[in-house]
Amino acid sequence: MGTPPDTLELARALVRKRSVTPRDDGAQGVLGEALSALGFRVTRLPFGEGSVRIDNLYARIGNAAPHFCFAGHTDVVPPGDEARWSAPPFAADVRDERLYGRGAADMKGAIAAFAAAAARHLAKGPLKGSISLLITGDEEGVAINGTLPMLAWAKAKGEKIDHCLVGEPTNVAKLGDMIKIGRRGSLSVDVKFLGTQGHVAYPHLAKNPLPALVALLDRLAKTRLDEGTAHFQPSNLELVTIDVGNQASNVIPASATARLNIRFNDLHTQTSLRAWARREIEPAAQAAGLACEISFAGNGEAFVTVPGPFTDLVAQAARELTGLTPQLSTTGGTSDARFIRDLAPVVEFGLVGATMHKIDEHVPTADLETLTRIYERVLTLYFTRFGT
Repeated sequence: MGTPPDTLELARALVRKRSVTPRDDGAQGVLGEALSALGFRVTRLPFGEGSVRIDNLYARIGNAAPHFCFAGHTDVVPPGDEARWSAPPFAADVRDERLYGRGAADMKGAIAAFAAAAARHLAKGPLKGSISLLITGDEEGVAINGTLPMLAWAKAKGEKIDHCLVGEPTNVAKLGDMIKIGRRGSLSVDVKFLGTQGHVAYPHLAKNPLPALVALLDRLAKTRLDEGTAHFQPSNLELVTIDVGNQASNVIPASATARLNIRFNDLHTQTSLRAWARREIEPAAQAAGLACEISFAGNGEAFVTVPGPFTDLVAQAARELTGLTPQLSTTGGTSDARFIRDLAPVVEFGLVGATMHKIDEHVPTADLETLTRIYERVLTLYFTRFGT
């Protein structure tokens, strides 16, 4: 086995790669080289073509069960106005004991900790199972050519993952304060009411779609979908946009479109909410004498890894290294854990996410070392409790 990678230096090497989705810029090559030196079998898995081609990486060491998988992504969101950064966003600047750069928190720092923790665990003696890293370049994008086809590839190859930890920046204020054990589902709904265009001075010759649409949206925005469940907060419906495209002040528009998004808990599914939306929207249009068009875009179902031995293990490792008892949460947006949960029990634990996607994204260098030690402890506990 090669020299264990230094977490900070590996994180810096990854941050220096301008891997804005769908570009990789060599980030996975940096990781693959580090893992190959440790004895991992590294497989590069590109999916898609042309402008939507995505680089992905799967690396495994060991052949036996149990199989523990670290999952994450090397792609990052755009840096925004680079002139507003205190240092270039891909320079991986270290100052005041912090690593600055796009992806430092979300989530190249955690990926570096994956590799360093695995190296430290392997140095202790024979591996009692298998460790893998499943790394996509498409988490921040449309998530079509990343984790989903990788999981299909793994299944076809007979790769059975027993448990998975995703390195998303789950912590709120301090490292160790939150573990994600699930995520809410997401459904977007586009509504279009169609009327009849006309002159505002002759409304009887036209049919304005806006009053009915606005009344519907007001009612939907005030609707309480549920009161929450044991592991989830109440579902929420948010209005995102209303579009008419009317630049004239004397024209009644022919149509009006709105979009809303529902973040839902495990009382609902994509199917049940689509049916609910149609029951709410279609009668409102009919009552106003309007035609309507409805379209949906789903982004995963709600899921939860019920607290038990695996969540307890990750919580114990975090508590031992930070002194904090992490909250088991399902708050926040979506992640690729929504795909992995169909293959294996999955939790998410990474760095503090306060600066992710922001100008001057950064992470304390001490947190990188502590996270590495937490992941190392997770591996020790895992193979002690689940290994043969």
